[in-house]
Amino acid sequence: MTVKLVVLYTPPDDPEDFDRHYAATHVPLVKAMPGLLRFESGRFGGAQGKAEPKYYCAAELYFADQAALDAATRSEEGKATAADFQQIAPPGSRMLVQELDD
Repeated sequence: MTVKLVVLYTPPDDPEDFDRHYAATHVPLVKAMPGLLRFESGRFGGAQGKAEPKYYCAAELYFADQAALDAATRSEEGKATAADFQQIAPPGSRMLVQELDD
């Protein structure tokens, strides 16, 4: 069953600095993870209704199955990506694993 790692980033204190680091450093680390089938990322433009969005941006990493995701996160590339996430992710950011309906 295909799985997707969904990463939700809360608003950073310095959006320009976050965006610069994210594009130049973090995304290349993510794309180097073994077994990654597809990667999507983008900023939220708003929320339904009048509420401000709780999250600034999201990333979606697709893997063939849970075993492929686990192998990717245990790899050197996965460890480097996780370490960088710890440096750039604002407090309240989240990672969720979603099992996709085929």
